[in-house]
Amino acid sequence: MSENTTSEKIFTRNFHLTDSHTLRQYRETGGYTALPKAFGMEPAAITEEVKKANLRGLGGAAFATGVKWGFIPKGSTAPRYLVVNADEGEPGTFKDRYLMERDPHALIEGMLIAARAIGSHTGFVYIRGEYVKPWRILDGAVKEAYAAGFLGKNIQGSGFDFDIVLHRGAGAYICGEETGLLSSLEGKKGWPKIKPPFPAIKGAFGQPTIVNNVETIMAVPHIINRGAAWFAGLGTKSQGGTRVYSVSGHVERPGVVEAPVSVTLRQLIYEHCGGIRGGKKLKAVVPGGSSAAILTPDEIDIQMDADGPKSKGSMIGSAGVIVMDETVSIPEALMVVARFYAHESCGQCTPCRESTGWIYKMSRRIIEGKGRKEDLDTILDVAKRGAGTTICAFYDGAVGPYISYIEKFRSEFEDLIRSGAHA
Repeated sequence: MSENTTSEKIFTRNFHLTDSHTLRQYRETGGYTALPKAFGMEPAAITEEVKKANLRGLGGAAFATGVKWGFIPKGSTAPRYLVVNADEGEPGTFKDRYLMERDPHALIEGMLIAARAIGSHTGFVYIRGEYVKPWRILDGAVKEAYAAGFLGKNIQGSGFDFDIVLHRGAGAYICGEETGLLSSLEGKKGWPKIKPPFPAIKGAFGQPTIVNNVETIMAVPHIINRGAAWFAGLGTKSQGGTRVYSVSGHVERPGVVEAPVSVTLRQLIYEHCGGIRGGKKLKAVVPGGSSAAILTPDEIDIQMDADGPKSKGSMIGSAGVIVMDETVSIPEALMVVARFYAHESCGQCTPCRESTGWIYKMSRRIIEGKGRKEDLDTILDVAKRGAGTTICAFYDGAVGPYISYIEKFRSEFEDLIRSGAHA
């Protein structure tokens, strides 16, 4: 497993311990010491500390976490829910899996503090159905926390009540989108909803709800323990802290890498992961999971915070870095991505439902040696027309690879169409 050895670890600090998932080990390494501090703070003060820490959402959208918490209606007596998005369905992303397996109590403590901040007494963890091992470990940790008085009624004599419910998904990528996730949590089809109203106003079961990613919530105890200034100082002007990058593909040491968000994409590939496998040349990189636009080798000198990839027309997303060497066929890579989006579209919106299918068929036709010269412009036209016209961001995410793969590697597609056979 690749790691940054030059900076302080936050999320992966206990990964080297064989029993890091246990309550005993978590407490021995300072766990559950932020909770009494949070209980001694006013809820608004907790939210303010998270704002000052410059914690951004670490699941995809990179929205300011403290600002999101502040959207809960003031003075409302309605039940409030905290929902943790542990679906992690973005291809190329696997960091939340390791966080839940190796430090589940950090998630529980983070949920308790976040719940205190927003006035919630019930939290849900919506976990990807395929994540059997992480679910079992997290379920065990929740039971340990109940037994030790960290969950349930009057937690640690504070007068604060909080319960956690684990809910397993059934393998639908669309349920990683927060409103689709909430629909699924309610027992309905996992269809995204039109916003507004936003979940903070009307979310799970029609009540005010905050949805945060696993890694985002796990940062909260450290912020409360060590202060907003410390966390903000670890990062960049636009984002505080470190984060965990999932690095896969053609590198010598694939795995999870924790590094400050100021790390560059080049450093992640060549310093933390040992460079390109077998001494081959770098051809392309996806910086933020399959929805992110592809980057070329001359575009990797960017910081991997919320704004760095934006400067190159891509996005940090879930920080799933997919590295491709010179042996990769970009047209074939596009076909694989297009097949995924065609399969996972929920079908609610016509532009997404129809276009993802068409683009997959066209990309497959090119690979099969039956491509037509107009196919590339048709794909680009369909992708650009559909962007911004759907209920959720699913199709906007799919458009990123559709457009960038063709625009940046068009000659490779054209050669394949001319040859009439997959090289």
